[in-house]
Amino acid sequence: MPPKRVSTGTSGLDTILGGGLPANRLYLLEGQPGSGKTTLSLSYLLDGLAKGESCLYVTLSETADELAEVAEAHGWSLEGLHLFELASAEAVLGDGRQQSVLHPWEMELDGTVRLIQAEVERTNPSRIVFDSLSELRLLAQDPLRYRRQVLALKQFFAPRNITVMLVDDLTGEGGGRDAHLHSLCHGVISLERLTLDFGAARRRLQVQKLRGVDFMAGYHDLAIRTGGLEVYPRLIASAYHAPFVGEPVLSGIAELDELLGGGPLRGTSTLLTGPAGSGKTNLALQYVAEACRRGEACAIFQFDERTGTLLTRAESLGLDLRPHIESGLLTLRQMDPAAISPGEFAWTIRRAVEDGCRMLVIDSLNGYFTSMPQEKQLMLQVHELLSFLNQNGVSTILIHPQHGLVGSMSVGDINVSYMADTVILFRFFEAQGRIRKAISVIKNRSGAHEDTIRELRVDDHGLRLSAPLDQFRGVLTGTPQFVGAADALLEQRGAG
Repeated sequence: MPPKRVSTGTSGLDTILGGGLPANRLYLLEGQPGSGKTTLSLSYLLDGLAKGESCLYVTLSETADELAEVAEAHGWSLEGLHLFELASAEAVLGDGRQQSVLHPWEMELDGTVRLIQAEVERTNPSRIVFDSLSELRLLAQDPLRYRRQVLALKQFFAPRNITVMLVDDLTGEGGGRDAHLHSLCHGVISLERLTLDFGAARRRLQVQKLRGVDFMAGYHDLAIRTGGLEVYPRLIASAYHAPFVGEPVLSGIAELDELLGGGPLRGTSTLLTGPAGSGKTNLALQYVAEACRRGEACAIFQFDERTGTLLTRAESLGLDLRPHIESGLLTLRQMDPAAISPGEFAWTIRRAVEDGCRMLVIDSLNGYFTSMPQEKQLMLQVHELLSFLNQNGVSTILIHPQHGLVGSMSVGDINVSYMADTVILFRFFEAQGRIRKAISVIKNRSGAHEDTIRELRVDDHGLRLSAPLDQFRGVLTGTPQFVGAADALLEQRGAG
């Protein structure tokens, strides 16, 4: 029989643990101050209270008033929760401890532990949080005595069918993790708080060990919200796959579909790259509007531009996206670059896919990477994210502005072209004394595509593409010049 599982009160952590903690075992929750240990501990106990269990919070570091403030901040009530605080031990031990032939700290430790054991016998809890071990370490003073006391507590709890969570704030000597504690406990959960040069602090967790359980290893981002912790399990693309038909995704513009050999296939990613102002976002909006017209759910994650500006831009092209937003068919999310973590972003995209999203736009990759300058392995995370989207049949459009407006341009430090299935290149060019836009396809894993260059025209009637233009000079310089006949070029259409 598999062991009974106990929920931690945090759904994301339960997912990482494969359903929760095995019951009636001793666990260690460790992390620096401010990493979320108290919030997670209270969530764990309140989950037990909601299920009718008796729960005990042993607090040697915080007072009952401080715990009540934390609970109130999250909208929780501690009614029904058994609480033992260090002040209770002080009241019972009194001044008599100073008159003993024993050292005062010996009486304090032994007396406090006896009072805790008596409270356990009285309340008969099924869940206990012991917060924190640093006070027990302080009372013991001697490392050997402290470890023997922790072992004695484990032996005391073992036959009583109690799931115990020991909290350690890593404030002991050296500030490091206690390998002895790790070996004593059935499982270890570590929380971290990282202070960045700019923006909100990042928090993450990892399960160091959990005996007999195939848990999700690695780091997982988390955030403290009103109502508890939000844990974002690391995205593993291979665990998600949905059957779909890889038919071409049409844009609603015949010339653009011809340029792409019918259109990018469903379940592929398309990279739009070129200088700022060359029409990348406009082209993405065209694909989104056409997908909404077909009744497909779409999502746009906006890092660079305000949502109001984006909607106004779409209206200037004759694309009214507001009805699709009101109907719930289109989700437009303005991302906060200074507050979001890679794990939260991936989790947001995963929820959008679970809600039926069929086309997803990230505008732009520069904004995404710039918002997380101190995060590591972002390219790997983007690769995993694209694999997840592709395996679920989502058509992904990535917008990536190149560095520079005219002349020689580069992708900078970010090169994601190898990950994209289709790459569409935008350029400015000169003709007849005017600056115009050019569009071409330089890569398409979905099949054949034109190797020509077409002019792209953006006006209040939408997007237009010219017939293939073959009289260019200096295409690869970044500012090609058209030397052909003027009648091959597109002109502004009248309002009528």
